[in-house]
Parts: sequence; C-alpha cells; structure tokens
Amino acid sequence: MATADLFPRFTLGGLVGSQAADAGALFERDSQARLAFLGVDWSFLDVGRVRARIAAADADADAELARYQQSVLLALEDVENALVRYGRTRESDAHLAQAAADSTRAAELARIRYEAGAAALFEVLDAERTRLQAQDAFAEARTRSAESLVALYKAMAGGWPTQLPRRETARRD
Repeated sequence: MATADLFPRFTLGGLVGSQAADAGALFERDSQARLAFLGVDWSFLDVGRVRARIAAADADADAELARYQQSVLLALEDVENALVRYGRTRESDAHLAQAAADSTRAAELARIRYEAGAAALFEVLDAERTRLQAQDAFAEARTRSAESLVALYKAMAGGWPTQLPRRETARRD
C-alpha cells in the first residue's frame, strides 16, 4: 500500500440537491443544484517522503516476519525438548523397572535362604528394604514419565484451554 503513494491519487465526487430562497420553492425545477468535483493528491511528488514510508513499511513487515519465525522456532524447541525429556524418562523407566524386578527376586531368594537357615534375618530385612526403595524409585520414575508425556502433548498442541467446559449433570427425579 505504501508503494501506491508513488502514483497520483484522483478523487471524483458529486452532489445533487435543492437550493431556494424560501421553503415553498425548494422543490421546484429551478431550485435544483448539481455539483461535480475532481481532486488530485499531489503527495506523490514528494518522492523522498514516499520512499521513506515504503522503507518503514518494509521494515515493519520484516520485523513481523522475524517475530513469526521466532515464535515457530521457540515452539519447535519446546517440542524437541519435550521429546528428549520423554525419551530419557522412558529409558529411566525401563532401567528402574528392571531394578525393581531384580530386587524383588533378590528379596525372595533372601527369604528362601533365611527359611533354609542359610541367611540371617538381617539379610532378609536388607533385601526387603532394597526392594521397597527400588519400587519407590520406579513409581517416581513413572510419575516423571507421565509428566513428561503431558509436557510433550502440551508442546505439540500449543497449550491447554484455561477453563474446561462444564459437563451437564442429569437430574434424578
């Protein structure tokens, strides 16, 4: 639009009406008035100012494009970070699940050895403590994994609605 200022702008207008000295003669044939006019905008001759407006408009467009590109890049970064976090938590889940299974098996073996008289009660209690710690760590890892999955969904979808729609509940009569 700023480039259009390099060319002259013409406006054409007109007016049709009535004009009379008293109200009774207002609608008579001789009281009709017509006016036509032509306007020319001479600002196109100020080329320096017009070119400066064009440059300013181009700079504004470049700035908007840069803001858009930055928004897209930040969104992609959020998605990539969320994907990496989710992948790492899934790996951690697998390792901690294996550790929990192994410690459960070790606790079972310690109990069997205790019942056979080959181990002390302290060894069984220590194996049970280790099993519970491994299961607790696995549960925490699963929570982190779920949180990272929610973060991934949020990054890919662009966010959540601020207020969820209310569900209508059926009335019981």
